Amino acid sequence: MEGQDKIELGIGFVTGRPNVCNVINKYYKNIVEQVKSFNENINITIFILYDISYQQVEKDLFYKITPNVYKDINIKYITPENIEEDKKILKGRYGFTNKEAEFILGHGHAKGRNTLMYYALKRKIDYLLFWDDDEYPVACVKNENNEIEWILQENIKKHLENIKDADISIGYHCGYISPIPYMELNKQIDENIMKSYIEAISNELIDWENIKKIMKENNGVTFANRDIANGKGKYEIGVEKGSKWVAGSTLCINLNRIENIPAFYNPPGARGEDTFFSIMLDICRVIKTPVYHFHDGFLKYTSIMSGKYPKKLRKIVPKDENVETRFYKASVGWLKYKPLLTYIKNKKGYREEIEKMKENLKLSIPVMNEIFETKSFDNLLDVINTYDENVQIHYKEFQQTNRLWNKIKQNIVNL
Repeated sequence: MEGQDKIELGIGFVTGRPNVCNVINKYYKNIVEQVKSFNENINITIFILYDISYQQVEKDLFYKITPNVYKDINIKYITPENIEEDKKILKGRYGFTNKEAEFILGHGHAKGRNTLMYYALKRKIDYLLFWDDDEYPVACVKNENNEIEWILQENIKKHLENIKDADISIGYHCGYISPIPYMELNKQIDENIMKSYIEAISNELIDWENIKKIMKENNGVTFANRDIANGKGKYEIGVEKGSKWVAGSTLCINLNRIENIPAFYNPPGARGEDTFFSIMLDICRVIKTPVYHFHDGFLKYTSIMSGKYPKKLRKIVPKDENVETRFYKASVGWLKYKPLLTYIKNKKGYREEIEKMKENLKLSIPVMNEIFETKSFDNLLDVINTYDENVQIHYKEFQQTNRLWNKIKQNIVNL
């Protein structure tokens, strides 16, 4: 790949929401301008892996890319038919079993990203940038007068500047970076109860102290750092809390160094695909790239894509439309991978940590049900119990995923 005259840049969307078409249609000119200003010959391919079952929508809604996009960008849809054909190739040419082919290619948070990497390798892509369909390349900065300034981000160019001599380039997020709505501590909810809930569902990127600070200071919004938003502050990430932690979007992968790149994994129905990817990055050179994506986690500010920037970012509260569903689903997704993450990081102390999580849930679930006026959160105890019982199975699956990924890499790129 490195001997090609052109750099092959892939931009990958793993999506279940037709909003992906709006993101591409609104930002394709910006993408092309950034690439042209990079002063190297670059060919752009956007990969769209869509899942109609995520929101039960018609597949036609994912084919709303405007004709103008095709002038300077290749669009590659990865269809269910494509995936079935490639499963046959894995079985016929490379000796995969039916179960193994199903395990590595398809839809889902982790499997979808592995599928995108597979197709990018087949098309000899040099660099693959993952971009989520609820993120926009702008940064919200709070100035001295407590007003919001919006800074357009060079989210393609900045990664291109850093990825050549690295395995991974990872950017920053601002906005509503988690689906946790604003709750007024010690009025709407007792701070200790909220702490118990967050500690039960928390992960490497979401912890109580950070959530508490965002709630108290910025109504649940994360604002961008001005220097970083202006492209300053690149550095190499070292090992922290046992790994080099990255998120799954504004994540650029150097496929010319595929021998170092692990697979994504999540337990069935869980989130955490970027977490288990991060755990395997020990030998990788990971660059923290000074560029932001604004995360519109509740899709309340889609007007940003049209350049209509809000003067204020309001509190997203539990009674807002669809917020309870979004938060509950996120809680389930996080809890489903928490046992495996705990087991990998602390096998000796696993049982003690899991029992503490269960106690925290028992304490906080009744309050969550009351705030959101639902009984849904009662199910979380069944979730943690089930995934606790199956943690050994999921650990073996995690190991198996990377064995299968190594087999794919060896056959496609002849490592």
